[in-house]
Amino acid sequence: MTFTLDDVRARTYKARDAWWTVFLVDPLAGRLVVGTANRTSITPNQITWGAFVLGLGSAGCFLMGGWPWLVTGAVLYHLSFVLDCVDGKIARLKGTGTVLGGWLDYVFDRLRVFCCALALAWGQYRATGQELYLVLAAVIVFLDMLRYVDALQVAKVRRQMRRTLRRAIAESGTGSPALSGVSADGLLTGDDAFPEDAGSDEIRIRTAEASDFQREFRTRFTWYLRVRDWLRAHRVRTHLVSGIEFQMAVFVVGPLTGQIVPVTVGAAVLLLVFEAAIMYKLWLSSRDFARALAALAP
Repeated sequence: MTFTLDDVRARTYKARDAWWTVFLVDPLAGRLVVGTANRTSITPNQITWGAFVLGLGSAGCFLMGGWPWLVTGAVLYHLSFVLDCVDGKIARLKGTGTVLGGWLDYVFDRLRVFCCALALAWGQYRATGQELYLVLAAVIVFLDMLRYVDALQVAKVRRQMRRTLRRAIAESGTGSPALSGVSADGLLTGDDAFPEDAGSDEIRIRTAEASDFQREFRTRFTWYLRVRDWLRAHRVRTHLVSGIEFQMAVFVVGPLTGQIVPVTVGAAVLLLVFEAAIMYKLWLSSRDFARALAALAP
């Protein structure tokens, strides 16, 4: 079977992704996937190893400390990330993904950040004698782990809320007073609705309304809808500074501009701001969740 670029876009591109990935990675990664999938028998795991080796090469360049080495390290880091996206796309395109592959991808990502942070800091410390770079390495590793652990926990909490709400809806039954007087407009509620899980039209409407866990956030911040819709139209998620953008600021933008400290500090602050926004949205979601449960209670 011959794959086209349209196949790759339809089958492997995420509905929403980091803006760095959408604009600076996917255009190249998609074409690499077409050539690799059609002309070679390279497996996703082999590409994962290749991305990790490039990441180690990036760390080696950062360790040298000089600006030409920093530029080379930044280029290698970006190429490593591109390959890191290619392996997942090929796995989805061909249906060859494995549990081991997912584990390798995650572990190698964290190791790449760890090695590059230490190498970048030590290289700059040797070149300048400033101990600030050693502190910076610890901050980079900590924030990278914080972001990914937090993302896993937030997803876990949201899944738990959905499961609990499903049970509550199933137990309420179609005759429950909680299901009366519900408009069909409820079907149009947003991000977290799961109408496909309901049985009847009435429960499907109620499910869509009750599971809209960001209603209060959107009510408080009406401008958010306009921004979100523009970003969605371009396949960009609203979490504009996540782990990916943070990594690219530290290991690509900082070394390329020679402004490692200010770029890293700025990216760290923005990452924490967006993490705080996620926590705030989760708190508001929990309030909507509690109200939905109360409405479904006998």
